[in-house]
Amino acid sequence: MTHHGQHLALAQAYDGVTRVVADLDDADLQRPTRCRGWLVADLLFHVLCDAQRALVALASPVEGPPDVDDVSYWRKFPPGGQDGAAARHAWWARRSAAAFDRPSGIVRLWTDTAPAAVRAAARADPDGCVTTQGHVLRVPDLLATLTTEAVVHHLDLVLDLPDAPLPGVLATRVAVATVDGMLSDDAVRPAAWSDAEYLLKATGRVPLTDHDKLELGEVAGWFPLLG
Repeated sequence: MTHHGQHLALAQAYDGVTRVVADLDDADLQRPTRCRGWLVADLLFHVLCDAQRALVALASPVEGPPDVDDVSYWRKFPPGGQDGAAARHAWWARRSAAAFDRPSGIVRLWTDTAPAAVRAAARADPDGCVTTQGHVLRVPDLLATLTTEAVVHHLDLVLDLPDAPLPGVLATRVAVATVDGMLSDDAVRPAAWSDAEYLLKATGRVPLTDHDKLELGEVAGWFPLLG
């Protein structure tokens, strides 16, 4: 996908999150999500941190070459976290979100920050490199990682919000391509899986059924592919 396409996908992914949370009241922002121990407000704060990280990265160009791409980047974050790091971050995010006077304060900060990150992405040099999380990535690859995370967390957010919209098609396509990249070239997902089901199962949000395991064969042992 071109840089322009990656930028549009990120814009769609962040707009999708906004459409989920924009009209929620404080009670709905305290509904559960697919992320263990996190309410909607907690998870939104986590995604907000991603948008803030995007702004820093896009304003911090570095010399190449990149040391990871949009797929290999995720191998630093295996399912279940490393040495309790995921649990520590989850606890920090919950406490940080709770520091807001009201959950809706996180929504206001998100709606200011997410569009700024998208604008910064549009202005970034598509042939340039940036640094984030201790790695150097091409700008389009950074945008793909941000899109993938936003799409997966969008699906997490709507667990207890049955009327909420699903992620957009272009953004979902980027997330699916990332998960495809984690599989071997000869591995094929079950044909009956929707994109959302694929992402939820590939990230361990939904367990594989016995039928899934039969269809996947030995590839089932690779699941979840990322956390």
